[in-house]
Amino acid sequence: MRRGGVLNYRLAICLVLAITVLSLALNAQQTPTQTTSQSQLDQQENGTESENALIASSKAHPTDPLPLAQLGLLEARQGHLTQAIVFYRRAMVIKPNLPGLRLNLGLALFKDGQYKEAIQIFTSLLKSQPPSSPEKQRLDVLVGMSHYGLGEYAAAVPYLKQAADHDAQNLPLLLTLAHSCLLSKQYPCVLDVYHRMIAQNAESAEADMLVGEALDEMKDTNGATREFRAAVQANPKEPNAHFGLGYLLWTQLQFQEASQEFQAELENTPDYSKAMLYLADSYIKLNRNDDARPLLEKVLAIEPTNSMGLLDLGIVYAEADRKEDALREFKAVAALTPDDVNVHMWLGRLYRSTGNSSAAKMEFDKAKSLNRTAHDALITVMSNASEKDKVSSSQTPAN
Repeated sequence: MRRGGVLNYRLAICLVLAITVLSLALNAQQTPTQTTSQSQLDQQENGTESENALIASSKAHPTDPLPLAQLGLLEARQGHLTQAIVFYRRAMVIKPNLPGLRLNLGLALFKDGQYKEAIQIFTSLLKSQPPSSPEKQRLDVLVGMSHYGLGEYAAAVPYLKQAADHDAQNLPLLLTLAHSCLLSKQYPCVLDVYHRMIAQNAESAEADMLVGEALDEMKDTNGATREFRAAVQANPKEPNAHFGLGYLLWTQLQFQEASQEFQAELENTPDYSKAMLYLADSYIKLNRNDDARPLLEKVLAIEPTNSMGLLDLGIVYAEADRKEDALREFKAVAALTPDDVNVHMWLGRLYRSTGNSSAAKMEFDKAKSLNRTAHDALITVMSNASEKDKVSSSQTPAN
């Protein structure tokens, strides 16, 4: 939504990704093999050969990559990814095309957060896969998720889309794709994925919220509000659902209903500071300053440099005639956001109420200057747009 990341979907996205990746990784993990007896492989797979025995075997047969590959697999299954990667790389020096080895190295790199290296391996493996193979499906997801891990959301989308096209019933995968589309600002893509989920009668509060976010970014406030209402109805306990709806209502100046949604969010998550902040601000708009003050003090105990919280608390103090406290909060906001017109207006009013006319004039002049700068910038933009329209019109052939 258009508010500098008030709604944070990152945790929800990471959880979806982690669950999907874990499932795929376990399914994709292979036991490296080469020409050797099946009984030997069975023994190694069943864990009857100890780590020490594998190390001894590697030393006894330095040109055999299999003990090293098996050591890597053993370490990876115990979560020792750094050591697993070392063993896999040593095995690859001996025999790079050992079946299963390259994939397992890619998985270990991915789980260890080394996404760039993982992408190189997964994309090389993709080139040799038939278009409709299950292995291509897994690799598409892993490449897409690796790009996501790097914050390359636009690059993740085509891979996740290909995977979703071959597994249309996989709701977590569709949600992951929709998240990636949202984070890369591909809003029509979010709507397309949502319609695919609706076609499956798959109700999801998270999906409704994603569409609400996309519609809000597309400036369709009514549509966004509708989707967040649907999310709340689908799952009243869904994290951020009440907050998202409350924020949309807050932007529409519907403070009474917004306050109810923020309160509902706090009932689900009592320590959610953003919900406290916007609930307090709604209370101020509803002339409930006494209810706002403890919320704001709690927010600032958590986030001492929250400019909105500082300004609102200053307003509460000013209207309660606590001038020194108000001045302290307003000065703190001015230091954080010197270009905020509202801060200088409140400081001017406060100085005027204390008889400090020179300081009041200084603050009002700052506010006036900031307003003029914003106005001049708008005039410049509008003028440039007008000139472009004139040029475009002059170049249009007459009928």
